[in-house]
Amino acid sequence: MEYKSHIMRAIKYIEENIKNEISLSNCARVSGYSNYHFIRVFKEATGLTPADYIRKRRLTEIIKHIRPDIPISQIAFEYGFNSKENFTRAFIAEHHILPTEYKSALNSLKLYEEVTFEAEPFLVKPTIMQLEPFVLVVYKSDEAYQPNFWNKYNSRKWSKKLSGGAVCEDYGVCSWNAAAKKMDYYIGIRKENALGDLTDTTELSINGGLYAVFATPKTSHYDFVNTIHRTWSYINCVWLPDSGYNKTGEYEFESYIEESRTFSERIYIKIIENERTD
Repeated sequence: MEYKSHIMRAIKYIEENIKNEISLSNCARVSGYSNYHFIRVFKEATGLTPADYIRKRRLTEIIKHIRPDIPISQIAFEYGFNSKENFTRAFIAEHHILPTEYKSALNSLKLYEEVTFEAEPFLVKPTIMQLEPFVLVVYKSDEAYQPNFWNKYNSRKWSKKLSGGAVCEDYGVCSWNAAAKKMDYYIGIRKENALGDLTDTTELSINGGLYAVFATPKTSHYDFVNTIHRTWSYINCVWLPDSGYNKTGEYEFESYIEESRTFSERIYIKIIENERTD
């Protein structure tokens, strides 16, 4: 669409000035729109307001440049945050953990790269397999946005708290809560590995049966969460409609060992074959 070329001029301007002061009027000017129309068209094209995009991009670049020997506040100042307090508030608002918690754990975060309107091909082929039933010991999410609960879980080392110090595979489980009209989400480990502090946990029984198992494409630390989201979208919007299978409506889950640093997880969807109509 024509408007995307106009917005890309603004994106290029923002990226070239990401460490400098960026005014709305300058962004609008380079895109060829009035301020009012620029805000409207930018949000339509990117899903974000210009201010949100700039903030998310700056936070992303700061995260990429965090080093053990450099104060985070120094990096934040380079990217336009005029005080440690302002940066900390913005970081917590975005990721729901402290910058120091991230620096200690270096867990995977949902980051925002430069917008591009060129979609790359995406394909993930599942393995269809039978799984035996098992039980998980989990925390129930108190976050509306799942990555924010993973941020808490990983940065605060709740997996080792559950296991008693051992490195274990972690499971994120989702189910639709019809009564509350929302998705319930849980994170935890297998019951046989849960030998530590189980305060505030519950047990989930995962039924055995036929599952489609997807491995997300291997990627980098910085693009891991985005790749997971792309894989879920591909499963639901591309693979499932033409697969010959339906979901059973039971728990769907993903699993990953954070300390492996392989940046690929497995996604499990319980399925049943479509009934033939011929």
